[in-house]
Amino acid sequence: MTEPAITEEIIAAHGLKPDEYAEILRILNREPTFTELGIFSAMWNEHCSYKSSKKHLRGLPTSGPQVICGPGENAGIVDIGDGQCVVFKMESHNHPSYIEPYQGAATGVGGILRDVFTMGARPIAAMNSLSFGVKDHKKTKQLVHGVVEGVGGYGNCFGVPTVGGEVRFHEAYNGNCLVNAFAAGLADTDKIFYSAASGVGMPVVYLGAKTGRDGVGGATMASAEFDDTIEDKRPTVQVGDPFTEKCLMEATLELMATGAVISIQDMGAAGLTCSAVEMGDKGGLGIRLDLENVPQREENMTAYEMMLSESQERMLMVLKPEKEAEARAVFEKWDLDFAIVGETISEDRFLIMHNGTCMGDLPLSTLASSAPEYDRPWVPTPAAEQVADVPQIDGIDGLKGLLASPNYASKAWVFEQYDTQVMADTVRKPGLGAGVIRVHDTGKMLAFTSDVTPRYVKANPVEGGKQAVAEAYRNLSAVGAKPLATTDNLNFGNPEKPEIMGQFVGALDGVGQAVAFLDMPIVSGNVSLYNETDGIGILPTPTIGAVGLIASEDDLISGLAQDGDVAVLIGETQGLLGQSALLYEVFNRQDGDAPHVDLAAEKRNGEFIRANGALFNAVTDLSDGGLALAAFEMAEEAGVGVHLDAGDTATLFGEDQARYLVACSFDQAEALMAAAAQAGVPLATVGKFTGDTVSFGTSSASLSELSALYRGTFGEIFG
Repeated sequence: MTEPAITEEIIAAHGLKPDEYAEILRILNREPTFTELGIFSAMWNEHCSYKSSKKHLRGLPTSGPQVICGPGENAGIVDIGDGQCVVFKMESHNHPSYIEPYQGAATGVGGILRDVFTMGARPIAAMNSLSFGVKDHKKTKQLVHGVVEGVGGYGNCFGVPTVGGEVRFHEAYNGNCLVNAFAAGLADTDKIFYSAASGVGMPVVYLGAKTGRDGVGGATMASAEFDDTIEDKRPTVQVGDPFTEKCLMEATLELMATGAVISIQDMGAAGLTCSAVEMGDKGGLGIRLDLENVPQREENMTAYEMMLSESQERMLMVLKPEKEAEARAVFEKWDLDFAIVGETISEDRFLIMHNGTCMGDLPLSTLASSAPEYDRPWVPTPAAEQVADVPQIDGIDGLKGLLASPNYASKAWVFEQYDTQVMADTVRKPGLGAGVIRVHDTGKMLAFTSDVTPRYVKANPVEGGKQAVAEAYRNLSAVGAKPLATTDNLNFGNPEKPEIMGQFVGALDGVGQAVAFLDMPIVSGNVSLYNETDGIGILPTPTIGAVGLIASEDDLISGLAQDGDVAVLIGETQGLLGQSALLYEVFNRQDGDAPHVDLAAEKRNGEFIRANGALFNAVTDLSDGGLALAAFEMAEEAGVGVHLDAGDTATLFGEDQARYLVACSFDQAEALMAAAAQAGVPLATVGKFTGDTVSFGTSSASLSELSALYRGTFGEIFG
């Protein structure tokens, strides 16, 4: 089939700027073929090349004694002792989910699961961080339903528990929702598999489902802004099949046990192109592909379509040739395709053949490690003004304002659509704080959380970046887990705008400071830029996924407040209301500075909580909504009322950081005070858990009334 001639319109449609096309001409010393243009487009787009971000990503702390594998592989790997490790990563599927919510979200889950089991780990937990427009926007309800059903549909059928996450609503996401998917798995430290090819003349093997035309150009689409042609992009969204992926996982893990695998890579963004190029580039080798051997589910597919298809549930492997028969038998048993589609070569070439015709012959390294890198101009975000006077509000009225918002109402409507118990190792389900999973047949547990407050990042990128890590640290500490490491999902607008690039640089600075100080290195991650529609960008949303280790069941903190317990506040309160939940939800304001994050206080207070779990019945960290929302949520979960002595707005709803609310008996409180004095930790009694009402100062309401509002709001809006 004759390929189209290269025109300016075709170049622009592939997302390549004139100077980038000029560089392609310089590299090749000729015009590219249509297939070659598609390959350059896929590999040089933002989604695959990180061309606007990698200069700044290099400054992130990524190492530590616990780190086995940092960024650059399919997922990060952290040692958890006893010859075991946890493999995890978070990735975005934002653009596809806005275009086609169910399949966009479903294939986001499928892709992140493949990243984990590609490295030899069996997935044990999933999370998701979802950001939508305001509740009354014309697309929000459709997006919420489609995305939640897609996440649940894929994860539930595959058979992995969803144990945590977050859902937020803000007008900045009206035209561009965010779907960030996280997965973690367990592996033995001596059975980890990597993607770098090695050996010349080794067979390159295609594994899994057949290739179709779904998702062609998906990676390029994910690196562009949206406009009124959004519906035309629907064919670029992939279609997932979780049952095939389950078979693919079992077949892949069985294959790995045969010793046949030299290297392995899942086919995600840019499909066969990206997986082949990355394997070759990391191993310093070239790759030859013979596309007529690629298993296809549609007729007359072109080289361009096969190279850029993002059909799901596929892998690429470099095979030990003597193990071919054994490896093939594994995949045939699981009714999956196994096809030798090429070989490794010594030259720096990406050679693409189709029925004897050369459709592409490119220097392979120019597609990956030597891809363009930009030092985009950026301007720092101006310092935010201190928040103007916030009117005093009746504490219960303020709480009701939060509970009536989908941002702070119970998310049970969402997570009850996810299977949280499959595999029978879930200790703590989604809802409040970090999720917890047993490490099967050991006394250990792993805790997982996902956090960011985008309003903070918009106002003050450095402090907002620090706060995202600090809140993850607190969530892990509040269940007794020692924080181990993090993965990041950096969602921003158009990096060609200096103010947006300034948000990115500032947030990365804050994240880097926090992960270094709190010993939570970033071991994997994803950058998603150009999250804009008609020039309107999202809030800067650097989502932090974090993993912590609970060394034994004795260290787990999972109790409930008891009737008669003292409410004890750990940490200092100034009453910071800038960018607070109360301001946004009740006063419709988004002003003031983000709260300052004292990393030394975060570390000290977190260590104190983890060391003194025996001295309290329950604990939660304080974040959005401050003391009032934390006290209500703790009381509601336990089914017991709470009285807080304070009635003033700043004390109740201020969002000062490094704070925890503890419920303990009177005797425990005395012991806790002594321990706090010795550790130099600020501590104050602020009320009592008792009765069946919630009262702040002299204002009160029945727990049942508030609980009904809390439990009913989300379903009433979206049900």
